[in-house]
Amino acid sequence: MLKRLILVAGSCSSSDDPSVRQTPLLSPSDEAELSREFPGVDIDAPAPPRAEAHAAHAAVDARAWRASALDLWAFDTHLHALDARGPFDLWIGGLERDGAARTAYEVLTRCQRFIRRRNLASASAVFARVLGRHRELYDLDRPLVRADYDHAVDVWQWMLRLEPRASVAAQAAALFHDVERLVSEADVRIEHRAADYQAFKDEHARRGAALTRSALADLGLAPEVLARIGALVGSHERPGDDAELALLNDADALSFFSLNSGGFLDYYGPEHTRAKVAYTLRRLRPEARARLPRIRCRPEVEAMILGEPRRTSAPAPVETQA
Repeated sequence: MLKRLILVAGSCSSSDDPSVRQTPLLSPSDEAELSREFPGVDIDAPAPPRAEAHAAHAAVDARAWRASALDLWAFDTHLHALDARGPFDLWIGGLERDGAARTAYEVLTRCQRFIRRRNLASASAVFARVLGRHRELYDLDRPLVRADYDHAVDVWQWMLRLEPRASVAAQAAALFHDVERLVSEADVRIEHRAADYQAFKDEHARRGAALTRSALADLGLAPEVLARIGALVGSHERPGDDAELALLNDADALSFFSLNSGGFLDYYGPEHTRAKVAYTLRRLRPEARARLPRIRCRPEVEAMILGEPRRTSAPAPVETQA
């Protein structure tokens, strides 16, 4: 679990020297905002003593991050290995005071699934069982399954950022919304082959709802909560007026951009990625879309986002998409 953020003006390799951080890199207001967005992480912790300098940590060079030159696959692999061993630190080196807060915000957004915050609704024994059942379903040695698991946890974390009071049903739906892919796309993706993209997505959601209800049936959830989770999963590809459904769509879409869009581009290529970006933007409410400028995407994806018109009213569902 990610427990501490260390911001370093010099390189991370020299960060065991306390002299590299003579002045704070964050203003009090920036530090307060990061603490609100990422509770549970000790933000801008003082440089650790030399004896702690080589404790378990992941390191990011701010210049490589800003240039989109960081190997995100290797970075994520290292994060998973650290997380499996216990609490770890995140170091961001090469920072200047101007821009340090933005870089910290972007990197923590990328890493938020390792924070695993909960709220009062999810700090319960029954939700712990929901989390356990969700983890049991995923063979993390399979790359596409690992990607789906990461996305599910990230959607859950985005949901709690957008609505700290999210219900148990909404949070469980965030975790299970794409569970159908374990059946249809665990080894190879097929969505780009669909003649009717919306119909493909609707069937994905319908089957996912049935799988979700089956997976959660014996965990002690109240019948009405289980039914609500299934309804949210079954409708999540069709934005509507339901507040929790809109919240799930916002969290799902933001996770695509902040966590998955670069890998999606590599896997599918620019044509289908452009269509996916357009489809995903249509799912975002204006207040959620307003967060996109503070998410670090690959330049190619950023150009696709900027090329799509802004929508100020409820989106109409897409009927076909090649």
